[in-house]
Amino acid sequence: MRILLSNDDGYFAPGIAILAKVLADLAAVTVVAPERDHSGASNSLTLDRPLSVRESPNGFRYVNGTPTDCVHLAVTGLLDEMPDMIISGINLGANMGDDTIYSGTVAAATEGYLLGIPSLAVSLASKAGKHFDTAARVTRELVERFQERPLSEPVLLNVNVPDIAYAELKGFEATRLGKRHKAEPVIKASTPRNQTVYWVGAAGSAQDAGPGTDFHAVASNCVSLTPLQMDLTHQHQIPSIQAWLTK
Repeated sequence: MRILLSNDDGYFAPGIAILAKVLADLAAVTVVAPERDHSGASNSLTLDRPLSVRESPNGFRYVNGTPTDCVHLAVTGLLDEMPDMIISGINLGANMGDDTIYSGTVAAATEGYLLGIPSLAVSLASKAGKHFDTAARVTRELVERFQERPLSEPVLLNVNVPDIAYAELKGFEATRLGKRHKAEPVIKASTPRNQTVYWVGAAGSAQDAGPGTDFHAVASNCVSLTPLQMDLTHQHQIPSIQAWLTK
């Protein structure tokens, strides 16, 4: 089995290092990740300049581009053989609900999915980062399950793991995305040169977080697995838009 690892925190992040180590005896693991943190990059692709690939002393390759660039470049030109699976992570911080729209972690996995490869986006649902080992063990179990029981079609799974010891996990749950309240207002500040600058405000708190959502699963100490799709069509609005056009 061949696994491509990427992330949005950068090739030097602890999450990708522990994941590469934990998966090393299960598959041939290749790491292609951004050279710096690209959190919040979403599905951006670099089209206005060429990309370069370098290799770090530990064998990880890194790209001066986005998470999407890394996966696209690796699959369509850098690797000699197609990966059997793409895993993005382990991200430091949750990617639940509306977060998935902005997430570079999810974007890297999405690019794999769009290229027809089963893909996982794995996040440790805390900024404390105490239990990367738990998320790595969960990821290994998912890979083993995939090896034993391959899915019949490419899948894009958004995986959020509570930041607790593995023994404290209550299980795995297939979930839907919850929803957050709107983001906090931007924060206005001044530089030492009296220039006005703005910081993007914090994400809103959970709004739709009931049973069945990713928020609820993680709060219940369960691993949340949300299958995602890329069809953005608002199917229910097609008839009303058509009627609006013909009147």
